[in-house]
Amino acid sequence: MTRATAVRAVLAVAVLLASVVITLTMSPRLGLDLQGGTRIVLQAHDSDTVTADRETTDRTLEVLRQRIDSLGVSEPTLTRSGEDRIIVELPDVQDPRQAAEVIGRTAQLSFHAVEGPGTGKPETGEPPAGDSETEGTDGRKKPPASDTGPGDLTLPDEQGRSLALGPSRLSGAGVDDATAAFDAQGGAGWSVSLTFRKDAGQDWKKLTGEAACHPAGDDRRRVAIVLDEKVISSPQVDPSVGCRVGLPSGTTQITGSFSADEARDLALLIKGGALPVPVEIVEQRTVGPTLGAAAIEASAQAALIGAAATALFITVVYRLFGALAAVALGAYGVISYAALVALGVTLTLPGLAGFVLAIGMAVDANVLVFERAREECADRPKRSLRSALTTGFQKAWSAVADSNATTLIAAGLLFFLGSGPVKGFGVTLAIGVVASMFSALVIARALTEIAANCRFVSDYRGVNGIGRPGAVRAWLVRKDPRLFRRPLRWLVVSAALVAVAVAGIVVRGIDLGVEFTGGRLVEYSTSRPVDVETARDTLAAAGFKDAEVTTAGDGDLSVRTGKLDNDGEHALRSALAEEGGETKKVRDELIGPSLGDELRRNALIALGVAVAVQLAYLAVRFRWTFAVASVVAMVHDVILVVGAFAWLGRPVDGIFLAALLTVIGYSVNDSVVVFDRVRELWGANRKTPLDTIARRAVLQTVPRTVNTGMGALFILAALAVLGGDSLADFAIALLIGIVVGTWSSVFTAVPGALALERSAKAPPPAPGKGKGTARGKTRTVRRDPLDNGARV
Repeated sequence: MTRATAVRAVLAVAVLLASVVITLTMSPRLGLDLQGGTRIVLQAHDSDTVTADRETTDRTLEVLRQRIDSLGVSEPTLTRSGEDRIIVELPDVQDPRQAAEVIGRTAQLSFHAVEGPGTGKPETGEPPAGDSETEGTDGRKKPPASDTGPGDLTLPDEQGRSLALGPSRLSGAGVDDATAAFDAQGGAGWSVSLTFRKDAGQDWKKLTGEAACHPAGDDRRRVAIVLDEKVISSPQVDPSVGCRVGLPSGTTQITGSFSADEARDLALLIKGGALPVPVEIVEQRTVGPTLGAAAIEASAQAALIGAAATALFITVVYRLFGALAAVALGAYGVISYAALVALGVTLTLPGLAGFVLAIGMAVDANVLVFERAREECADRPKRSLRSALTTGFQKAWSAVADSNATTLIAAGLLFFLGSGPVKGFGVTLAIGVVASMFSALVIARALTEIAANCRFVSDYRGVNGIGRPGAVRAWLVRKDPRLFRRPLRWLVVSAALVAVAVAGIVVRGIDLGVEFTGGRLVEYSTSRPVDVETARDTLAAAGFKDAEVTTAGDGDLSVRTGKLDNDGEHALRSALAEEGGETKKVRDELIGPSLGDELRRNALIALGVAVAVQLAYLAVRFRWTFAVASVVAMVHDVILVVGAFAWLGRPVDGIFLAALLTVIGYSVNDSVVVFDRVRELWGANRKTPLDTIARRAVLQTVPRTVNTGMGALFILAALAVLGGDSLADFAIALLIGIVVGTWSSVFTAVPGALALERSAKAPPPAPGKGKGTARGKTRTVRRDPLDNGARV
């Protein structure tokens, strides 16, 4: 065993032991879509006097934190997103109506003197012309807050009588504490007791003293307590209070026809304080605990089945070395999972799918190395197995680095341009890429080098798996098909496929999910079977004529509507319960129209940035003709996947976008491997025609492309069958993407590069370019590790 092999072995054992310890002692952090709960995204808006910026949004977040703590929700999470957006996560909350109401109310509490009966229409309807409206958490329009000059504000009291109110004399900021209490002896019912701060107590004393100057029974002897432009109490000042004397204490009570819940909610709103700026719910998602548990179980089954199939496949193809790569694949799973747990990454449903998918893609580097080692053994049959393996790792490094770099670019775009759970997919994909390189270049290399030193393995080449060429490679070498004699015909075939896809997009249209259009999508399970037509008629009779009803999962119903508040959703569920019995909410997604436009715009930006970044990277690493051809093939793949979904009538949502960006990375990955071999062969044979070079490169890399694709296909097929509706579309998109990506890397990218090279004037690449050898310098030949350098 050489020193380098020993170092790799020790490093592999140390990392694997640390990963096992982390796996056994730490638990993963599950997102709400896996553990169940409600996620609410709030958009802060400017008020008449305050701008919604980073500072005011942070203050708003702290007020919301106090309110949510008062609700008794276990382990809530509140974070600011950007300058003016707040994300609230409430684990185990399945009915978000109370939470949304308490969170979204601005709680603008003020105390006013009553100047007499109102003479105009109470300001409870539509706002006057020229005023802007704000949208509340229930989706209803609310009149804007206005500057309250004398006599300007007219509001109805508790009985509906109009009152003319003076300017605000005291705000909710002056309240030190608020508690709900029940007066059993006096029979007053539930009330809210307020304790004022020192200075505010003096203002309260002055306000009640001025009101006491009017006779008993006069409206002007009342003090109006206004919450969010609604009079919640307007008590008369007690007759015992003298004029200009006022209530001496720093406390008071708000009485009214409160229920226990109303009194508690009011108390916690006042105690929590007023929001510095109004907020609007732009996104709300609720996932039942059973859906998350089912997704975890299905993903675990898919991972086990897919990983077992992948391990069996590479063992059959590469024999002993394939079995060692399967061991490294198992180590990869442990290391990547431990990295997710140790870094505190929140594991979402798309992230879980990314983790499972990365298992199938983790064999890519091993396949590249083994195929290069097979070539070395075929070219020099008498060289040692260890030497061929070492050369295989050296020559495969460039393709491994470039292909993983393109995948990391896709993961980065998912994280920075994705939204919500899709970001988790980008994180897990990036961690998976790094872990897969470690498992292939450290663990698998240490295992195979140790095995290569064994004389039995070295002598019996049918056992090790790389001493003889594979069946696919031998067949291709024997047939030697002239693939690119007429490259334009392949481009015509690709253009025809694109035309079919575009026809599907035009004729069938793209079924944009609620995430991109705005609206609400709710999935219900019923105790009694309800067919779609019956459910549609029931909802239409209940007033939901525009509701779209489809089946989902095992007999569940999926209802998609336009704008629908939480009370409306409760009414919709009650209507379904009349036909289906006990009706439970499995999944609930509410997207505001402004956020839907934003997400749709960001999706297009993400695709555009992906194309530009991949083009820039490939132009730096390869010739511009190769870069353009790769990007054309990538766009070809994107159009085919979108067109396939249009023909199939599948929804296009955020998870589909994650799959599409992954397809982009995979497509470029395949093209990089082919063009890396073209560059190598062309540099070594500069006078050979490029079409001949391209044909040889494709025939040499096809086994790698097929073997790598099979590993991913096993995983995706298991996800498509076992993953349910939540993961089926993701898996189907990637299955289509891998198939068309494999096709385009050979029959679109390569013919495109040949066509572009006909007009290019750049000379062939220098020998060894891209492999770490500078132009004009002598390339250092590495000695066989078993060669001591002696010569006779």
